Amino acid sequence: MLNGKNILITGGTGSFGKKCTKLILERYSPKRLVIFSRDELKQYEMRQVFNQKCMRYFLGDVRDQSRLKRGLEDIDVVIHAAALKQVPAAEYNPFECIKTNVLGAQNLIEACLDTGVQRVVALSTDKAAAPINLYGATKLCSDKLFVAANNIAGSRDIRFSVVRYGNVMGSRGSVIPFFLGQRKIGILPITDPEMTRFNISLREGVEMVLWAIENAWGGEVLVPKIPSYRIIDLAMAIGPECEHKIIGVRPGEKIHEEMITESDSFNTVDLGPYFAILPAGAKYNMKNYCARTNAQKVEPGFRYDSGSNEHFLSVDELRTLIDSFVADA
Repeated sequence: MLNGKNILITGGTGSFGKKCTKLILERYSPKRLVIFSRDELKQYEMRQVFNQKCMRYFLGDVRDQSRLKRGLEDIDVVIHAAALKQVPAAEYNPFECIKTNVLGAQNLIEACLDTGVQRVVALSTDKAAAPINLYGATKLCSDKLFVAANNIAGSRDIRFSVVRYGNVMGSRGSVIPFFLGQRKIGILPITDPEMTRFNISLREGVEMVLWAIENAWGGEVLVPKIPSYRIIDLAMAIGPECEHKIIGVRPGEKIHEEMITESDSFNTVDLGPYFAILPAGAKYNMKNYCARTNAQKVEPGFRYDSGSNEHFLSVDELRTLIDSFVADA
């Protein structure tokens, strides 16, 4: 699938980008694998680990369309992971988040259309479903841009698709490394004892992106079937001996995260390991899509959220996953 291809990962020095790079190099023989990001120190550090002949490190920002076009010359496949992701920071600095997550997405779309890219997969978040914070709103806008980009592809051999998933276990800035650090202090701050979140590993996130590169028609928002956990169970798994201090929900946070809303259900199909939210339009005639992909349409009113999920991780399961994360860190 990716053998002999030229691949570019935006935001490639992040947790996802490094895991994606690792798996691509293990499984395929790309002609060129470009890490496009704006932090020279992170690129330097990543270069110490991934310095194969095919690797390229390209300094640039998705806010700069001309630099994107330069980086995308002769690129076949783009994985778009660049984003500002911290909810409180986005609430305090809204337009900075918009410039990267929304304007940056449009810059990438236009640059891909102008440079002959064939496949684009953009990473999204559960916070983009019925968003209540600015970060989620920018990612919903970004998702819409990538989906609609297929309408202006013309005769180009290019497909844009989106993958949407929940909290990535152990990613930089997420709750697990935060709790592990707080355990040394002896206090784990709990926003709300009823709070739940989806959980996905970095490997599972990368596997989904690789699946989308090969199988997506273009225009889908793909959603994985993944477990949930209760934040109080996570605290028990990491620091049962610690004080669990209730601090209240932060601005822009939900008690339960959604990935598919009831309104989405009318355009959603079940692909087996994933759901796909399809855009409206003749290209995505539901019957035709299901026939060609062996998908099943979900029931009207179906919703997929972390609070009503059928699969919850137990404290013991969480502890096992956390031990594995610590061992790999």
